[in-house]
Amino acid sequence: MSTPVSTPHPDDAVQVRPSPLVHRVFGEPRFHTDGDIAAVAFAADGSLFSIDEAGVLRHWASDGKLLARHFLSDLETLWQFSPDAKLLASGNDDLLLWDVSTGQLVSRIEQAGEQPAWVTAIAFSADGRTVATGHDDGMLRMWDVSTQKMLGEIQAHPATPKKAVSAISFAPKGEFIATAGEDRTVRVWDEFTHKKVAELKSHTDRIPALAWSPDAKLLISAGWDTSARVWRPPHTDPLMLLNSHADQVTTVAYSPDGKYLACADSDFDIYLWTDPESAIRGPVLQGHNDEIRCLAFSPDGTKLASAGADRVVHVWDVRDGKLLAGPNPKGRHSIAVIPGTPLRLASSGGPKVRIWDVNSGEEIAPTGLCAAFSVAASSDGKWLGIGGTDYFTQLWDATEGKLSASLEATKPPIGHVTFTPDSKTLVHTSPADGLVWLWTCATGQPELILIEAADACTLETIAIHPNGRWIACGGIDYMSTGERDGAVCVWDVPSKQKVYTIDVGVTALAFDPQGKYLAGASLDDAVYVWDAETQDTVFVFGGSQQNINTICFDPSGSYLVSGGDDGTVRAWDVLSGRMLIARDFDTAVHSLAFSPDGKFLFCGNGNTTCYQVEFKKFLEE
Repeated sequence: MSTPVSTPHPDDAVQVRPSPLVHRVFGEPRFHTDGDIAAVAFAADGSLFSIDEAGVLRHWASDGKLLARHFLSDLETLWQFSPDAKLLASGNDDLLLWDVSTGQLVSRIEQAGEQPAWVTAIAFSADGRTVATGHDDGMLRMWDVSTQKMLGEIQAHPATPKKAVSAISFAPKGEFIATAGEDRTVRVWDEFTHKKVAELKSHTDRIPALAWSPDAKLLISAGWDTSARVWRPPHTDPLMLLNSHADQVTTVAYSPDGKYLACADSDFDIYLWTDPESAIRGPVLQGHNDEIRCLAFSPDGTKLASAGADRVVHVWDVRDGKLLAGPNPKGRHSIAVIPGTPLRLASSGGPKVRIWDVNSGEEIAPTGLCAAFSVAASSDGKWLGIGGTDYFTQLWDATEGKLSASLEATKPPIGHVTFTPDSKTLVHTSPADGLVWLWTCATGQPELILIEAADACTLETIAIHPNGRWIACGGIDYMSTGERDGAVCVWDVPSKQKVYTIDVGVTALAFDPQGKYLAGASLDDAVYVWDAETQDTVFVFGGSQQNINTICFDPSGSYLVSGGDDGTVRAWDVLSGRMLIARDFDTAVHSLAFSPDGKFLFCGNGNTTCYQVEFKKFLEE
């Protein structure tokens, strides 16, 4: 591989410019936020509230449409909704109470002492009349919500050495209050006399959350020691250890009717327990791709909202474990432009694939479209490929709007879908087993399977050369085989032979329309451009501040465009290697696609919307 001959990485020469250039928006940013979510709550009418760690309060309709947004404060580190979702408490070295409906500050309760202790935990009583704060010096304080007067304080956990309060939970009947501390101990207190009722020692690591059953008989503690423990205070031994979780149980919640206990773990899964005392488990909810920090049941106990570091609210039906609203689980937002009249845009951003008429902006999707990790359209406009979250790739006849075939792979889910330039073959990846499948569109039959297509790496992306013979497969080598971070393998389909391998880990690949260049988005936030024949590195394009998710050439081959988690779309002149422009959008960009004439650039966004941008204006200074 030769030495890069273009702009060094990172490239600070081009200033990022704000972009009001969006011609049309398709879809709505349902249940997506711009920051990590600290708390969620259902309102009595079934709508939801969420609060970002940065203090942005959002009100959502039940289907995820944003109804209102309020900017509160970015100085607090903890947030907690009252049981009726009418008040919101936040804390740093003081306790603040906010009106949820208006976003207005109700009161600031200053902490006592010359050197106030930091607030490390907050909880409301079941009737919402009392709010408790735990502090980094082990102190528990209780406050009257209406008068803001302190009702009492307890040295709940050691002050010397400091053992902060990590979690608080009021018993629903208002008799007890439980605290957990960094001393790995749970203590139960009489709420009125402040006398200790029980001391529960069993956890071997941090206890981040507590929850009482609705009848106040059981107390659940979440531990970073792989389990949630079931207690019946004042008995000091746990009744049951719920050990099916990953290394850490991060948060817990009980349904109001007592039918379900929800426990989230560090594998980003939520376990529903129907009988915690007997360790009888219900559905396991899978869909988050980062830490789950908050759970909330609906008032009727049939729905569960979950949210956290992946910045998306998920809503589940706990009875069957199905995702009701939120994102497509663990998938990038993939888009595809379907050529023809009218020009159409397909998107995998929602729970099911959606299709719009580009000219009118109207949604025109046929019925039966499934949830998908990826979508692709053939160049002749006849076929739409949908890479499903199950074993199947759906092959749709886009001209007639009907399902032509369901193509079954060996292991779910389907990763990346694309078509050969002649529109005769659909190609998709099977990331779970490292296979690339080629299917004949006319018959729905497999014609070839490439085994270990990315040379023992994950299968992140594929691209097909304009000659229709070569398939580039790229991925990441998490085991660092051969001291590399990944590989790009180019295969010759007729001979079933590997043409060459480039030892660079990538998350996206694209050939230019003439087949001269192969571009790859690397793990060091740069775009590499290789000579497709010699594998020499022609350019390295830098400047991105976060992961690059997508790259594509325009139909003329003159421009290369990238988009990523920093919300920036960048364009380079392919002939000279010069960066032309960097436009800043208000959301992460997961995918890019051009209209066949190159007039429009479409962005599949992290917030599930799609943007249509006039590319000529995009390039203008």
